[in-house]
Amino acid sequence: MIISSTPFRISFFGGGTDYPAWYREHGGAVLGTTINKHCYITCRYLPPFFDHKYRVVYSKIENCQSVDEIAHAAVREILRYLQVDQGVEIHHDGDLPARSGVGSSSSFTVGLLHAVSALKGKICSKEDLAGQAIHIEQEVLHETVGSQDQVLAAYGGLNHIEFLAGGGIQVKPLTLHPERMADLNAHLMLFFTGINRTASSIARSYVEDMDGRERQLRNMHDMVQQAIAILSGGGEIAPFGRLLHEAWQAKRSLSDKVSNPVIEEIYEQARAAGALGGKLTGAGGGGFMLLFVPPAAQRRVRDRLRNLIHVPFRFDFSGSRIIFFDPGEDYSAQARVRAAQSIPRFHDATRDV
Repeated sequence: MIISSTPFRISFFGGGTDYPAWYREHGGAVLGTTINKHCYITCRYLPPFFDHKYRVVYSKIENCQSVDEIAHAAVREILRYLQVDQGVEIHHDGDLPARSGVGSSSSFTVGLLHAVSALKGKICSKEDLAGQAIHIEQEVLHETVGSQDQVLAAYGGLNHIEFLAGGGIQVKPLTLHPERMADLNAHLMLFFTGINRTASSIARSYVEDMDGRERQLRNMHDMVQQAIAILSGGGEIAPFGRLLHEAWQAKRSLSDKVSNPVIEEIYEQARAAGALGGKLTGAGGGGFMLLFVPPAAQRRVRDRLRNLIHVPFRFDFSGSRIIFFDPGEDYSAQARVRAAQSIPRFHDATRDV
């Protein structure tokens, strides 16, 4: 049995420039971090005592005889991609809900790739995990997703990610003093809006015409370097929050589906209570709202948003990892044949009389 743990992420700046339709021509950049909320994948070879060959447990339960029958698209295609022909059982558990803007789909993809690869005895690098997850989501499943979520889930930590024209990706950890890192973390609050949505449907509303949004995207790209300069400069950290506000205004202008009246009301209430800035953590439409709030104003913000779930968090630096490994029994067809051949035959003593 294998258990993988893969973190969820929050993105600060540059989201939108990580879509291949944009960065393969113009380049892109993202500043984001993973947090101490995780996706857990439990995976084991299925013993040959059941009517089904594959069992997949998530919000639904699937018992199937073949990979082709599996309805969960990511599970089905990952098992095909990794050429798993032996029966397996897969369970998913998550600290945060799906479709909530914290990169949960990509954390699932990275975590399952990691777990199934480990089950097959393969050690994957962070680069391999990120690249394979991007391939599965963008080229196999044809989802309208960017490339930051897979990279952050695989690598973990607070990172400046550069997406190079032509397709290359560079991951640069932000090396801040621990006190500066703690100060940033202490100014951030995360609230669940209660609105679940599918990120690809929101993203599709602006990805199909990236060139028509060139001004906004270039502005959002430039904010990544501005944010890094604020954090590494050692001065007041408040400008980071005000820059988040500016970035949210730019993102809202990408499409009328990025925000809605409910989100606008939440954001304005938070700002009135003392938040300097904030944004939805994903493509938009709902999910989690990240706010930059001076510690002295955080009680007022919690009171003003008391109808929402407040989720305290810390930055996480582990990336996707295997947290449990037990090789267990080998139930492959070849192993069953070997086992049958090794069983001693019953000796009938009456034949000796």
